[in-house]
Amino acid sequence: MAANTDLDVFDKYTGKRATRVALADAATVRKAIVAAHKARRAMAAFPPDARRDVLEHCVRRFGERADELAHALCIEAGKPIRDARGEVTRLIDTFRIAAGEATRITGEVLELQVSERSRGYRGMVKRVPVGACSFITPFNFPLNLVAHKVAPAIAAGCPFVLKPAAKTPVGALIIAEVLAETDLPMGAFSVLPCDNDAASALVEDDRIALLSFTGGLVGWDLKARAGRKKVTLELGGNAACIVDADPGASLDHIVERLVFGAYYQSGQSCISVQRIYVHASVYPALRRKLKAAVAALRMGDPRDARTVIGPMIDEAAAKRVDAWIQSARRAGAKQLAGGIRVGNMLPAALLEDVPPGAELMRQEAFGPVACMQAFDTFEDALARANDSDFGLQAGVFTASLAHAMRAWDALDVGGVVVGDVPSFRVDNMPYGGVRGSGLGREGVRSAIEDMTEPRLLVIRDPV
Repeated sequence: MAANTDLDVFDKYTGKRATRVALADAATVRKAIVAAHKARRAMAAFPPDARRDVLEHCVRRFGERADELAHALCIEAGKPIRDARGEVTRLIDTFRIAAGEATRITGEVLELQVSERSRGYRGMVKRVPVGACSFITPFNFPLNLVAHKVAPAIAAGCPFVLKPAAKTPVGALIIAEVLAETDLPMGAFSVLPCDNDAASALVEDDRIALLSFTGGLVGWDLKARAGRKKVTLELGGNAACIVDADPGASLDHIVERLVFGAYYQSGQSCISVQRIYVHASVYPALRRKLKAAVAALRMGDPRDARTVIGPMIDEAAAKRVDAWIQSARRAGAKQLAGGIRVGNMLPAALLEDVPPGAELMRQEAFGPVACMQAFDTFEDALARANDSDFGLQAGVFTASLAHAMRAWDALDVGGVVVGDVPSFRVDNMPYGGVRGSGLGREGVRSAIEDMTEPRLLVIRDPV
């Protein structure tokens, strides 16, 4: 295999090459793993206040380079500029939260005198870094999904090797540039765009203590190959949103939030609204308003601040979603909004009464499309929302506290959002799913917990 061959990064809107970055070979990845493994003790000894200072430096520098970061997102990911600016804000938030947590990683004092035989014994537990970590991130949030692995690792004292998505490596490399300005120990981090063969060591090498992967269902295969290391997976979903008979908000507000949830960054989000279940009493009115709102979404150049729907990551992805839309129509679904695909540009689509076995209902679309159906009872809506192989997050618009609590009890997902769409996320909250959506939780504090482990101390009183 050739070493460090160039990786072309394309402007997702124009299709032209935007830049080139180095592509690491397998030998380079192995060297990075060795360096991270050697750095594990230095990173564990790196004081918490120094870790905080590194993270605060990143917060300052990301703020200074915010326009550059947003522009890079707009080019390499095709993300509409207003969405790109929002992601830069979240990048900064995530590092700021991690800076605060770096000096709050605490343990506990145990009462061991629970019987006569343990009198005179004291117990304490502290949390220590697990060691070297490997991170693999996807194309759709090239900054913030990197941040949700890198920032907690620094706060926890874990060295790491990061493989960013080959289609969107630039943002991660800018983050690496900023980290290189800090006093982190030698070998504490490597950011290496590489192909899947070269990345195999990040999955299989036993010197890696934890693998954190965000991406598609291939994550389950990676887990099977990971050996004894800890594994966390965030594998997406086909999120449902329920609109109750008394939704607790105006239909105009709900439509605004559904449009955001389903079509934000062209639907290329793990918690994009894909399935919408609406009580029959409000269905006609909401259907009319949502149809008009989706049809009005502007598609075009992501550099234009008026653009809502930009390019999908590549033409193959757009073709797949378009094929699923056509398949659903042939199976009896009605298309309320949409248009003709041109290359990787796919107009926002809205369908109703999609059969439950169709790809648009069973799989993760990861594109600008949503499906809506009416329901008669809240229990029916909960059952339909649970009729999925995924379970990341769900949204519920309801004025009923009983229905809100029932949804929290019954929905088989990692998070239930009441009064908003499932696409809502704050960067300090536990985030992750169940079933096909993965295992473990991100969110800074939750990630730090995964990247540390308890170490017990028992002291016997002098005799």
